[in-house]
Amino acid sequence: MAGIGFELRKLLRRDSLLGMLQAYAYAGIISSGPWVLSIVGILVIGLMSAAIVVPEFLITQFQVSVTYLVALSLILTGFVQLAFTRFTADRLFEKRADIILPNFNGLLFGVTAISGFLGTLAILFLFPQQSIMYRLLMLAGFVVLCDIWIATIFLSGMKQYKAILNCFAVGYGATVLFALLLRNYKLEGLLGGFVLGQFILLIGMVILILRNYPSSYFIAFDFAKKRQFFWSLVWVGFFYNFGLWLDKFMFWFYEPTSQPIIGPLRASLIYDIPVFLAYLSIIPGMAVFLVKMETDFVEFYDNFYNAVREGGSLEYMEKMRNEMVFTIRQGIYQIIKIQAITTLAVFVAGEIILNFLGISLLYLPLLFVNLISVGLQVVFLGILNVFFYLDKRRIVLLLTALFVLFNGIFTAITLYLGPKFYGYGLAAALLVCIMIGFRFLDRVFEELEYSTFMLQ
Repeated sequence: MAGIGFELRKLLRRDSLLGMLQAYAYAGIISSGPWVLSIVGILVIGLMSAAIVVPEFLITQFQVSVTYLVALSLILTGFVQLAFTRFTADRLFEKRADIILPNFNGLLFGVTAISGFLGTLAILFLFPQQSIMYRLLMLAGFVVLCDIWIATIFLSGMKQYKAILNCFAVGYGATVLFALLLRNYKLEGLLGGFVLGQFILLIGMVILILRNYPSSYFIAFDFAKKRQFFWSLVWVGFFYNFGLWLDKFMFWFYEPTSQPIIGPLRASLIYDIPVFLAYLSIIPGMAVFLVKMETDFVEFYDNFYNAVREGGSLEYMEKMRNEMVFTIRQGIYQIIKIQAITTLAVFVAGEIILNFLGISLLYLPLLFVNLISVGLQVVFLGILNVFFYLDKRRIVLLLTALFVLFNGIFTAITLYLGPKFYGYGLAAALLVCIMIGFRFLDRVFEELEYSTFMLQ
């Protein structure tokens, strides 16, 4: 993430309140923009279609359909997101940028084929009662979203943060516009507008990639070669995405907390609304996380490994290691502090927010719990990011696998205990994984010099 780090450091060097505010605003928008635009776009479509689309239940069917498309496409592409990011980063380090575009095309072809095959099986056997148009739009939406996540992770790895945000802004603006224009066609119109807007988003990303990474040949599959393929990253990507959605799936398919919506798709209105509202509070924590990681931590990280490569003194290396440890501690402390302030603000304004959105105040306790979970998720992501910088893939694999395990177990326990405990499963799983992550961080930094010199 050197690209955004450079921009943030330039803003902070102004040594002014305005420069600091600009840096944090920039970091928050870049790190959370796509997520926020996605959630807000879907909510706006629903709110502005309420008076037109009758019965209103069709809007719920649309929102649930899109939610499943997003969840399943993220989980499926999780297998290749991080592995391909590592492949492209290694090729750039080797100054072999000419092979990046053909391999991106190869991955895109593979993802399109696999998602198309699985999606076809789903619409043939799982939606027998739905219209042909609905099924075709669900298939198209699934394939397009899978391709979008691949393009997004590719551009993120290539430091194209502003471009990603601009593409998402245009894409979701088009999504809202087309969905509203087609809403007279009921469910199929809303879903058709969504798919059309996402297709525009995908085209914009592909054009950007083609312009920035020219090559003399079109397609290649070098990323699948054994020596260039990291299986640990394959499973990390899957476990992380699956872990984030596991509690939602459990609430969706547990009968006392859910209801059928369309075909085999179920939803948990008691759980879904607070979760999606809570994710809007992720911006401050993500901004702090990005600023601390991409300015202070990266600077000390680079100094440490430059000293290793250039024969610096052991005293200097120890100093840089201590600075890295201090920066991580300060960053995590600030994330917790900012998310706590955000949570308290929502505590105070919670009733006003829910009343403004026309949502029952019965959701308020669960919203508070989910706010805490979202804050813990930012801390967990920060810990994983540090381990990625240090190339501790096995530790990241263990932490993400434990996240899946604990989220499943704790969520099942809360479902058994009843409504008063809903939402605590995800929070408890993240808290346990964070504590384990802290222990690993202490051990890794205690042994950093030894592992750097003796285990190479």
